[in-house]
Amino acid sequence: MKHYTREDIIKLAREEDVEFIRLQFTDIFGNLKNLAVTVSQLEKALDNKCKFDGSSIEGFAGIEDSDMCLYPDYSTLEVFPWRPQQGKVARMICDVYRPCGEPFEGDPRYVLKRAVKAAKDMGYTFNVGPECEFFLFQTDENALPTTITYEQAGYFDMAPIDFGENARRDMIMTLEEMGFEIEASHHEGAPAQHEIDFKYDEALATADNIMTFKLAVKTIARRHGLHATFMPKPKQGVNGSGMHINMSLFRDGKNVFCDENDENGLSREAYWFIGGLMKHVKGMAAVTNPLVNSYKRLVPGFEAPLYVAWSRKNRSPLIRVPVSFGEDARIELRSPDPSANPYLTLALCLMAGLDGIQNMIEPLAGIEQNISDMSEEKRRELGIGALPGTLIEAVEEMEKDDFVQKVLGKYVSARYIAAKKAEWHRYRMQVTDWEINEYLYKF
Repeated sequence: MKHYTREDIIKLAREEDVEFIRLQFTDIFGNLKNLAVTVSQLEKALDNKCKFDGSSIEGFAGIEDSDMCLYPDYSTLEVFPWRPQQGKVARMICDVYRPCGEPFEGDPRYVLKRAVKAAKDMGYTFNVGPECEFFLFQTDENALPTTITYEQAGYFDMAPIDFGENARRDMIMTLEEMGFEIEASHHEGAPAQHEIDFKYDEALATADNIMTFKLAVKTIARRHGLHATFMPKPKQGVNGSGMHINMSLFRDGKNVFCDENDENGLSREAYWFIGGLMKHVKGMAAVTNPLVNSYKRLVPGFEAPLYVAWSRKNRSPLIRVPVSFGEDARIELRSPDPSANPYLTLALCLMAGLDGIQNMIEPLAGIEQNISDMSEEKRRELGIGALPGTLIEAVEEMEKDDFVQKVLGKYVSARYIAAKKAEWHRYRMQVTDWEINEYLYKF
């Protein structure tokens, strides 16, 4: 993390010939927003005096209570490497406040900050490493996105089979210029599907990094005449895109998930953390998998988790314990997809895990066989439940989980639930091509 003072930022803007500053924030649905100001307004921005109309942002405030202020986080200052060298563009990620100086309870970054503080009060630091997948598709003659790809590359393939390798390389170089430590990248299992993994960090920095990552990937893809999408399942018949979340807790500089005397290398806190995740994961699903389309990914046959279980060896359950030892011990939650709001997702993961630790919630025994191959009777016998199968089922699970709503706060919960019910209603009103092909000639 960079540590800039107010004077540092003013000096850097002058020396780097920065002309525009984008004050960025994220709405409750995970969409990046910004207010752009010229460098002449930089000091005003640094003094937290830039305001915007919150009623114009879906899920934020009503028109009767709409004035919002942007408080930039100095440590997030970045000069965009893809903008002109003269009259450069920089950004700072902001917290949203009310004019009275109180944090806006509908700001997802505030929700995560609140969770991080709860962990800190218990002596913990929450570290997170995401695995972000995305598709690169062709654009049409108007530069609008399509779902067309001409490649047939698969897992770990390389050029010339992988048509997106050059774009992916430029994305990595851009991200590294912005301070990311890229650990690995590769072509994923479906044609035109890619993954770039960056080093773990503390929760708030990771959530900020995910938003920056998406912006950079989309921007560089466009420069290559492509469209990058983080839509979970843009094409039928192939794997969807996930955003697996690798998590660990540290206390006094040591990984509390580690116990080398345990057969799985896990401590009691790690098992309880898993227990908390398993207890609340259904109630979290409307956030970790927030779209109607998210549940097209969570279907049999495409490597996505369907059932609430954990495993050390196989990849079919919801939670996997990767082969790692000592300080590298971690837990991987495999259900989230990249359309999720990272601030809300990480807040829920952290608080669900802490609930497990505080209440010593023991998870069911790990499942080492392929759950999808089991009979329904066998799954019931083992106590293995299923994730929600549709967005409306996920919303109903959220409504039943008071803990999840408490983590999000009343303000976010109420608006999020209402918006997702409206999204489901809009979807229900559609007549799809599948229905026409399936029913029109029969009935």
